[in-house]
Amino acid sequence: MGLLEFRDFWRVCFWHCASNGGAVHWRSLGGRAPAAAPAVQTMKQALSILSKFPKLGRIIDRYVSRQVLTTAGFAVLVLSGVLVLGNIFKELLEQLVEHPELDASYVLKFIANVLPFSLIFTIPWGFLTAVLLVFGRLSADNELTSLRMAGLSMTRICAPVLLLAAIFSMIALWLNVSVAPKAQARVKGMVLGMALDNPLMLFNKDEVLDDFPGYVIYTGDKAFSEERGEEVLKNLQIIELNDFKRPVRFVVADTALVHNEDIEGEKFMVMDLFDARIETKNEGDVRDLSKINAVSAASTTISISLQKLVEKRQKIRPSTMTDGELRKMLRSEELSTLEKTQFRTELNKRYSFSMACITFGLIGIPLGVTAQRRETSIGFALSMIIACVYFLFIIFADTFRDDPKAMPFLLMWLPNLVFLSLGGFLFYRLSRK
Repeated sequence: MGLLEFRDFWRVCFWHCASNGGAVHWRSLGGRAPAAAPAVQTMKQALSILSKFPKLGRIIDRYVSRQVLTTAGFAVLVLSGVLVLGNIFKELLEQLVEHPELDASYVLKFIANVLPFSLIFTIPWGFLTAVLLVFGRLSADNELTSLRMAGLSMTRICAPVLLLAAIFSMIALWLNVSVAPKAQARVKGMVLGMALDNPLMLFNKDEVLDDFPGYVIYTGDKAFSEERGEEVLKNLQIIELNDFKRPVRFVVADTALVHNEDIEGEKFMVMDLFDARIETKNEGDVRDLSKINAVSAASTTISISLQKLVEKRQKIRPSTMTDGELRKMLRSEELSTLEKTQFRTELNKRYSFSMACITFGLIGIPLGVTAQRRETSIGFALSMIIACVYFLFIIFADTFRDDPKAMPFLLMWLPNLVFLSLGGFLFYRLSRK
């Protein structure tokens, strides 16, 4: 039995027979009568014919699976494109405009590393969108009603969708525990490499830079100077901090040039300041404002070690560690309670987040059927609301990462617990109808 013949047949199975003066009239609740419909006289006869097709379940599986896979693939493609473009605009656009020498290979490498991180969000979201759209259309066309009248339970109809949800969850788990952390580490390494080659890329107009340990730097403007023939920083303000994070020196410069320089085998960022004013506090008591030494200089130079920037950027971050690395760190006895909580939270976050496809599948089916809408906009709006609420739960749990008493590693499972309970209840009600 082919797919088209099958669809014609189950629509016929849903037809009702009405007697009018001995004549039999057919009316379809799912549309006009198909031309190739088998000739049946009663619903009982239709169901008896239906029982002769042992491969009906497989036909339904292929039909539903194809619809969900096609829609999910398109949704993931669109959502991933949006997220990747967002990262390009956020991280690379300004660098590409200011440094046209960056070739296409660098941009492609950046996209290849951002894509796995984007997929851990777009795969669950795209699958949810597909489930809502497909089941909303099946419900609106009365196709689900036809299948259930043919003797198929809601659980049997949805079996291929739940199987796809499990497969997508396994893919998401692989991305979460292995691929995405490595890709995220490579992206940070790319940005750091650009900064080491050209520290000027770290500075942006009207922004504060605190990446250099012991320094807080504000840049009023960043523009090309025709007089000096290169890009310069304008209205630069530098605050130098001591080991206790207290300001000990304040520097204001009208113009600054920034370049790299190797000093005794170590790379430094050298800042040539022009029309500068330097105020230095008393080293013995930085809180004594009566002993501030102020000096003005037509030009001066400040050198800041880039090694400290490298050490800060390459500091161990749970988000850039693979599953194996996190478990190895948790076995270490040198970690504090806070550090163990952070690593354990990151680990549980990945496993919990990987179950999003199963969670979205279970809650998406009853919501899609209840909506009974064919419009794509309705399904996408529902998916956006559900996904945003789910992601907000994750973000909320992640805010307690630095609070061991709140047990954030258990809070990471709260979204799945809530949505699975709600989805199970709605699916149960749907199955009992």
